Amino acid sequence: MASEGFSDLLQKAEELCSTFDTDVELPRVERSLQQILDAGQKLWSKSRHAASEDAVNVKAATLLGPKGYGIPQISQKLEKLSSMKTYDALEPAKDTDVRAFLKNERDNALLAAIEASKKKTFTEANERHWESMRDEWEREKQRLLNTLLGSQQGASLDFSLDYSSIVRGQGDSFMSRGTARSAMDATELAYAQQIYIYNEDVIAGGTVPPLLLKMLDVAKNLNDEHVKELWNMVEAVSSTPSLATGSIAASKESPELHKSLVANSKQYLEKSYLHHIRQTINQNLQSAMLGGVPGTVQLVKSYLNIVLSQQNPGLEDGLVHEQPVWPMIYFCLRCGDLRAAVSLAEQAAPSIGEFSAYMKEYATHKSLTLSSAAKIKLQYRRQIRNSTDPFKRLVFCVIGCCDIVDAHSGVAEKIEDFLWLRLAQIESNSEHQPGDGDSLTLPQLQTQLLEEFGEKHFQASQRPYLYFQVLLLTGQFEAALEFLGRYDRFLCHAVHIALVLYELNLLLLPADAQSHLISKDPADSQQLRRLNLARLVMMYTRKFEATDPREALQYFYFLRNIKSPVGDSNLFASSVSELVLETREFDMLLGKIDRNGKKKAGAIDKFQADTKSVIEKVASDTERRGMFEESVKLYDLAESREKAVRLLSQLVGRHLSEPSVEGSARNRIGTLAFDVAKRYKSRTDLSKQSSGTFYLLLDLMQFFEHYHKQDYDHALDIITQLKIIPMSLETVEQKVNSFKYYEEEIRQALPDILLATMDTLHNIYKKVRPAHVGGSSISQLSRSSLSISVEDGGRGTKLCSLRDNARSLITFAGMMPYRLPGDTSARLVQMEVLMN
Repeated sequence: MASEGFSDLLQKAEELCSTFDTDVELPRVERSLQQILDAGQKLWSKSRHAASEDAVNVKAATLLGPKGYGIPQISQKLEKLSSMKTYDALEPAKDTDVRAFLKNERDNALLAAIEASKKKTFTEANERHWESMRDEWEREKQRLLNTLLGSQQGASLDFSLDYSSIVRGQGDSFMSRGTARSAMDATELAYAQQIYIYNEDVIAGGTVPPLLLKMLDVAKNLNDEHVKELWNMVEAVSSTPSLATGSIAASKESPELHKSLVANSKQYLEKSYLHHIRQTINQNLQSAMLGGVPGTVQLVKSYLNIVLSQQNPGLEDGLVHEQPVWPMIYFCLRCGDLRAAVSLAEQAAPSIGEFSAYMKEYATHKSLTLSSAAKIKLQYRRQIRNSTDPFKRLVFCVIGCCDIVDAHSGVAEKIEDFLWLRLAQIESNSEHQPGDGDSLTLPQLQTQLLEEFGEKHFQASQRPYLYFQVLLLTGQFEAALEFLGRYDRFLCHAVHIALVLYELNLLLLPADAQSHLISKDPADSQQLRRLNLARLVMMYTRKFEATDPREALQYFYFLRNIKSPVGDSNLFASSVSELVLETREFDMLLGKIDRNGKKKAGAIDKFQADTKSVIEKVASDTERRGMFEESVKLYDLAESREKAVRLLSQLVGRHLSEPSVEGSARNRIGTLAFDVAKRYKSRTDLSKQSSGTFYLLLDLMQFFEHYHKQDYDHALDIITQLKIIPMSLETVEQKVNSFKYYEEEIRQALPDILLATMDTLHNIYKKVRPAHVGGSSISQLSRSSLSISVEDGGRGTKLCSLRDNARSLITFAGMMPYRLPGDTSARLVQMEVLMN
């Protein structure tokens, strides 16, 4: 069967071949495996593409079909659309066809308006795109900078960004902003306005309202509960009594400050918890069953109706007010009502024994005596520690400062509860000697929270407000502000909290203003940290100092009592210098000298009566950066006239021989120099040497100006009257000896002076010599015939004098003890030869 099947196939194949038999032999096609694979891939892609198009059409029909849209009709309509019809070329109109002419003019106007609108739209879109990109990049840079500054060391205060100068309004009021767009948001502007008002009060003197009150007003007007809570915490911890004068580091370790801080923080947590209880009751009035005599006892009783289940295994010592005794006492303590806790303890005295006496003693003195503490600790170790009532164990730990290791997580479920427990144990221990196992001090708690637990334990990145609360309420202001300042959205609040604490002398600053944001001094205790306030302020003002330099100046004023790491100035002067150099707002920030020579006040004049030191600091920094023209103006503004004249002389000497062109550096410096010279002419506080050099350079500038204008006669008169170079052979030696007493600016200009003078002599010589001499050699005319001729009108004498002047210049150049440029001598000799 198999052989018959193959035979049939062979026969059919031969029949097919016979039908194609021709006389011409067909070529054989041979393909490699790769070629076959490529051909298969092409066929498969074509079939897949067709299938995908069909699938897309099916999906489109499924989506649009129920809405009444037909896919084929829509495709045809889209293909027919053409925007070119709107811009078809206009038919030329005949000169006598008024209608066609007006139609074309109308169409041209429409097309021009459309094209202009299109171009304007694309331009605006492009500008907004790049502006958005720049803003996004600036925010990213600020975020990176804040992150790096928060962790790295050794960064300098010199953060120099290349901001462009922005024209600002010149008004003195806070709200005068000109036309520039502010980079500050509404919250930052609200804070800045209060900072401005506070600084005005400080400058005016007298009684100054606390900065904290102004910041609280800002927080009340913000629709952010977290911010309000944050400032309420700051108000609580900052209400400490005035400490004795001395170092802040020593004050931070004083028992008085620790006691006050613990009491204030504990009181804040108690008020917050009482508010929480009232909110919970208001939200569950039916189950709370609030009634009876208003007070903490009734609130706690209603609260327990909500949070405490009916079956409470393990609770001991019976009931009071129809609720378990120890939960009632605990929640009264947690709300800060010691009287209510004492009342409950007295009512439950038969069941709780001597504890009611301990409770009364604690409420009276905020702690127990040593004997009572020893008794309650002994009772806790023997009985209470193994009690099944978690509220009873916690109350004993609070009153007797027992078991400072147990966190009582069954009752103190939240971080705020744990923090209150530890603060209460510190307060209970205030009369005891630290060192035993049951003693807890504030430094120990600070070290535990910051170093042992740290950010990871509190999940600080997910709950930044909570971690900030933990650090702030335990008196770790510096670490709390450093942490809060890492986040862009919280940096604004961190800076103003830092300023408030700094004004209250509660902020510990590093000795070196160039240290990193948070640091630790080896001489300090283990728990203390130092916050670089200047760096924090500059991180904040970096965002808006280019567009709002006046507001940045208000923040820099807080740094006036911090010494700069460079020089003898303070950080206010250094910060102003950086601000001026970055914004280039010299006139607006520092002031200027008007045309009448009177000083126009700048923005810094309101901060201190004597602004000369600040302006001179800015002038020095400007000079160090190579901005010499601005530095001259600033030295002039600071009345440092000697420095202004010295630097201006150097500038004039550099551009002395250049031609005066409109808008050139030589023209600007010349205008500035003559203006200064006019005002300094009658001054007697300038040294003779510096003033003499300065005015001599101005005369030489006049000489070169006439020389470049080809006013050679006036130029020769000026250089002759200056008498700095010899104009006769008899004075050469004298001028050589006296030239060494000139300043460096004059000596450096000598080659240009010699060349310009020689060229002046040569041009005058060509102008004076007889016209017929131009066609013949001047050497053919004897000197005597030129000098004694009467008909030449004195030309011969003039020519001889010019040649003598030229010869004296050559001799002077050769005798000078200074090396002239290589081609100077050659050019001098060449021009002198042309005159002989």
